[in-house]
Amino acid sequence: MSKPEYPAGAATRPQDVLRSLVFYPVFYGGTVIYVLTALLAARLRPRSLPRICNRWAAFHRDCVRHILRIDVRTEGVVPQGAVMVALKHESQFEAIDLPNMLPYPVVFAKAELLRLPGWGRVADGYGVVAVERDQGASALRKMVAAARRLTATTRGIAIFPEGTRVPHGERTPLQAGFAGLYKLIGLPVVPVAVNSGPLYHRRWKRSGTITLRFGETIPPGLSREEIEARVLAAINALNEAE
Repeated sequence: MSKPEYPAGAATRPQDVLRSLVFYPVFYGGTVIYVLTALLAARLRPRSLPRICNRWAAFHRDCVRHILRIDVRTEGVVPQGAVMVALKHESQFEAIDLPNMLPYPVVFAKAELLRLPGWGRVADGYGVVAVERDQGASALRKMVAAARRLTATTRGIAIFPEGTRVPHGERTPLQAGFAGLYKLIGLPVVPVAVNSGPLYHRRWKRSGTITLRFGETIPPGLSREEIEARVLAAINALNEAE
């Protein structure tokens, strides 16, 4: 069973501080340039948006690898085509890294993120679907309609079924909307376990290895209890408390 190299509560080391102090200005400074470029592209050449977003994600992965000294290991088979990919969410790493993990995914994200100046317009152009968590059935219908429209082009869906970041070593029930989305869209589900929390979800990030474990494909048509149980178990496969 793969685990992060360091426990979440381990003491901060001087090299962690130094690497993080380099990482923050390099990555976020570069991000400003990518966002401005994407905004220009959204107005003049919308078709180039996916390529710009892919390059931004690749830039982040390079910063993670070369500055933070965090390796990324992929286990299992990366899904292709119209499937729903349900990911464990421990840090911003997996959200930023989605264009590296999956081929041009439709991303379900908190509606608040799409309201950010600049980034929201880029995200909308890329195909990010807003998740309005306080609007119940109305929001679910809008999400289903957007997902069907975008997956008609054989794009897969990326979703964080827990709804928010969860500390490494903890389990939380899946959001109710996940089972509804699964039932209404009718796509198979590929669960992905991620153990980024102890290394990346901290002010002073640590070197080590983040594992992305793609689980077995779960067919459509299961009951709510079964799909939630199978996804919850699979996305927590690397979530061993240390």
